[in-house]
Amino acid sequence: MDNRIQMQLRQAKEASRYMQNIKPEVKEKALKKISDALLTHVNLIIQENQKDILDAKNNGIKESMVDRLLLTRERIEAMAQDILKVVELNDPIGEVVRTINRPNGLLIKQVRVPLGVIGIIYESRPNVTVDIASLCIKTNNVCVLKGGKEAIHSNRILVKIMNEAIKDLLPENCIVLIETTQREQINELIQAHDYVDVIIPRGSAGLIQYVVKNATVPIIETGAGRCHLYVDKEANLNMALEIAINAKIQRPSVCNAIETIIVHQDVAPTFLPMLQDAFNQKVTLYGDERTQQIISCLKATSQNYATEYDDYICNIKVVEDINEAISHIYQYSTKHSESIVTENKETAQYFMDALDSACLYHNASTRFTDGGQFGFGAEVGISTQKLHARGPLGLPEITSTKYLIYGNGQIRK
Repeated sequence: MDNRIQMQLRQAKEASRYMQNIKPEVKEKALKKISDALLTHVNLIIQENQKDILDAKNNGIKESMVDRLLLTRERIEAMAQDILKVVELNDPIGEVVRTINRPNGLLIKQVRVPLGVIGIIYESRPNVTVDIASLCIKTNNVCVLKGGKEAIHSNRILVKIMNEAIKDLLPENCIVLIETTQREQINELIQAHDYVDVIIPRGSAGLIQYVVKNATVPIIETGAGRCHLYVDKEANLNMALEIAINAKIQRPSVCNAIETIIVHQDVAPTFLPMLQDAFNQKVTLYGDERTQQIISCLKATSQNYATEYDDYICNIKVVEDINEAISHIYQYSTKHSESIVTENKETAQYFMDALDSACLYHNASTRFTDGGQFGFGAEVGISTQKLHARGPLGLPEITSTKYLIYGNGQIRK
């Protein structure tokens, strides 16, 4: 293991020991100081972020991905505001999950505790750096951050500002940045089971699968977002159009944007021309044969339906009924988010019960799959697995529990 990385992980593990005893009022003060510090240093953050933006453009990174990387004054102010929202959330640490009174007089309490050292591996979006740090502080966790090389200048300044803000309040090394830009050194983090309690990867399907296949530290898998919108035969087509526009175009580079729109054959002749006009040549469309009979588009293959574009590209499929739509989603979904637009509540419930994704919507955009939108303040990621946590990872999802047993001399017979 690289000596510097090993030292950082050892220091993070030591810090987690002391973080367990930090009181709520101290954590809140630290978070408020971070929020203030971000606002104080807006210009410096933008200056460092522009270095990453320039590098990204010089390296030919597509526009939608550059947008993920960009920090503006408005986005930094939103980051600072989100920290204050975390301050206002209920602190889960110390919460008594259940109490058991045994016949022998033992009192058993299951209480919520930190996970410990959380390693987060992510790409592009530097706002994630602040989101994760704030949630980890709130839950008495230590975070080890491994951002993408494309955001190294932004992440470096953000971590420096945060650590400077909390230096007199929290243990040193409770926010750690692994600065290496070499992906192969990820192994040193994801196999550091002596120092790290859990790994959370978020980013491209390639990154996530690499971590899943190579980690020896337990992981919480955050899936890529091949999200679907199904327009039912009983849909309000104007509503469906607004949802499709929002879910595809507002921010196509994020994991809760849709990649495929499935349309019932009864409404396809009306809806698809509306959709094509609304996308106004901004979105490249791929469709199956039935779609191509209605509008002009490129031919969709199984590879198209299996792709998370993160771009102004969208697949379309026309289906005979809801069961064909559900089968298609089962075949291609990453179990992130799916939505149905219909005026029939029974149809909507059937769709939501039949699918196995983390988040299922009726008459709403998949863009709401987000910790902030769920009222969590922020999120560490969006889990698509079933063990421990699923969906947006807010405060309770990055905690564990332990048992406190109170006696008065009991011995087992």
